[in-house]
Amino acid sequence: MLGGGILKGMAVTARNFVGSYFIQERMTTIQYPEERAPLPENYRNFPFLVFDGDDAHAGLRCVACQICEKECPPQCIYIVKSKDKKPDFVGKPQLYPATFDIDISVCMSCQICVEVCPFDAIKMDKVFELSRRERFDALLMQKAELAKSNEYYHQIHPTEATDVDAGLAAAAAAAAAKKKAVASPAPPTPPSNPNPA
Repeated sequence: MLGGGILKGMAVTARNFVGSYFIQERMTTIQYPEERAPLPENYRNFPFLVFDGDDAHAGLRCVACQICEKECPPQCIYIVKSKDKKPDFVGKPQLYPATFDIDISVCMSCQICVEVCPFDAIKMDKVFELSRRERFDALLMQKAELAKSNEYYHQIHPTEATDVDAGLAAAAAAAAAKKKAVASPAPPTPPSNPNPA
């Protein structure tokens, strides 16, 4: 029949129109920005730095090892190490970044920085609205803008954040057990007598 393909296509369009009009789950559009579609948990955009506790400077997980800076394909991460040290999550003195900048106009959101970080200090964010009134304001994100709390990380990636926190807690418990074992050595065992009488 002539025009049968057009009729089939219009039937699909009519079915979607009527279905989305009466069934809320089938709606394909939303009233953005008043309504927001939920983003999937594995959605990623630009990196951010995770900190524990209330103080972004004191709780920052990053120890300025610069692995992410070296591995970044577009070289958009810039880190300057501090001169002094602060204790990390197990109490060991570590360096921290005096400067940590990411040029998001160059970042390609490849997540390599996240994969190579041995301290789980850098993760991928879900923020995609980065427009500003000034042209160059949003191009370079500095440490203060990049630092976000562990609670925020749990909100956007709950499954991954729970796994990371469990690993960090296990590492802290192992370090505490090792420290306790060193502090209180085992009592000496009496020498065994090879020739019992």
